[in-house]
Amino acid sequence: MDENFTSFDISPVPPPGPDVVAPPLYRGIYGMPMFVTLPTSDLAASVDFWTRGLGFFELFGIPGQMVHLRRWAFQDVLLTIDATPPAIPSATSVSFACILDQIDEVVSSVRALGVAAEARDTPWNTRDVEVITPENARVVFTAAKVFDPMSVEGRNLRAVGIGRDDDDAHE
Repeated sequence: MDENFTSFDISPVPPPGPDVVAPPLYRGIYGMPMFVTLPTSDLAASVDFWTRGLGFFELFGIPGQMVHLRRWAFQDVLLTIDATPPAIPSATSVSFACILDQIDEVVSSVRALGVAAEARDTPWNTRDVEVITPENARVVFTAAKVFDPMSVEGRNLRAVGIGRDDDDAHE
């Protein structure tokens, strides 16, 4: 028995499609089910990068100590002051969902801030861009592509049981 099921109704991430629209920036207050905390030695520079380069906004902050950033619902980042953040980028990454049209925007925005970025397609049917932030965090923006069951990616996903139901159609 397959225990997986479609539950887009509880996610702010829209299903992929040609006319998909990104959800609005989410300003509600909730108990965060997941967030990332990043140390920075320059809070103002980090906030500037995350807001202008990655499309986050400042939800609130404790002056000189911490800034809570957010994009969509459940995409929360806490920047905390630390005199010695990591000296080199981590092998670990944190990923944020976006829509396909936003990948090129992120590439363009971070390049304008002097950071290298290239979009790439993955074998699991997403287009991603990886960015190293001023805190040496490895951040990936990932967007699902429209499912084409005849593509290499479609065959990869079907081989592991994704993209087929009783009629062998994508849900």
